Amino acid sequence: MRRIRYHSYGGPEVLTLEEAPVPVPKAGQVLIRAEAIGANFVDTQLRRGMAQAELYPRPLPRSLTGDVVGTVEAVGPDTDPALFGRRVAAASEDAFCDLAVADARWLVPVPDGLDADTASALPMAAPVALGALRAGRLAHGEIVLVHSAAGTIGHLAVQLVKAAGAGTVVATASTAAKLDFARAHGADIGVNYSDEDWPQQVRTAVPGGVNVVLDAAGGEILRRSLDVLAPYGRLVAYGAASGELGSVPVTDLFALRSVIGFSLLAARAADPEQALKDLAELTEYAAQGLLRTAVHARLPLTAAGEVHRLLESRAQLGRVLVVP
Repeated sequence: MRRIRYHSYGGPEVLTLEEAPVPVPKAGQVLIRAEAIGANFVDTQLRRGMAQAELYPRPLPRSLTGDVVGTVEAVGPDTDPALFGRRVAAASEDAFCDLAVADARWLVPVPDGLDADTASALPMAAPVALGALRAGRLAHGEIVLVHSAAGTIGHLAVQLVKAAGAGTVVATASTAAKLDFARAHGADIGVNYSDEDWPQQVRTAVPGGVNVVLDAAGGEILRRSLDVLAPYGRLVAYGAASGELGSVPVTDLFALRSVIGFSLLAARAADPEQALKDLAELTEYAAQGLLRTAVHARLPLTAAGEVHRLLESRAQLGRVLVVP
């Protein structure tokens, strides 16, 4: 079978198409023949050896993660044989392949009729969006600011925030087209965070401040986001796409502000039963059409380098899919 890996850090050109033996699923695993693979931005940072690599230590050569939608072709020992032949979605550590191994515990059965686009969000992107929202303890009618609202996770977060009963959703993005896209997915207000005065623009739009900020950018965006929080406001940090891990001075929190971190892996370790319930809830949202994934581009496995160039350009609206 075909697989994408990289043997050294660098630009998209280090991504290599290889021939590899078909993996054999171990106990608790399944083998999935991929029909679509959702690409993750974090892999562009890992590929370059940036700060995020400290959080995901793995030796070279490294594979690319992703959300695989496809059909179960084999099950490992002590794994439910009824999974064979099922159409599922799953996160995989070695996803850019014709056939990918995944943990059976976190498989998401794909409802009949659900397209691969939205199904690709169910294993990781949508649970991250929902988990970050829950970490922010949103109350009905509160104001929420979603950074990177046109991205893979951001545009899902906008939809989930609306469904959770937010009073106003403020979306930030880097272009007018992205802000239009965010509004089309439910945002009420759009602010370009490339503008130096973006915090003031948010304050002008919502003079009392926002109650919850969902941030995956980190760095300066995270630090300046504290200034738009209302008293007792909560900022949920769930990524560092800027490449800056950064820090927040404790004095910035004295104005009745709090910063909460969220990681899906940590959430699943802390409360796996709730995490499984979240998957079922999100699958139902998708089946009912209440959650939809926008796909910016579909590219072949052989164009993995172009996939990463597109992700790094920050030009995409929604998700980038790989089609083997």
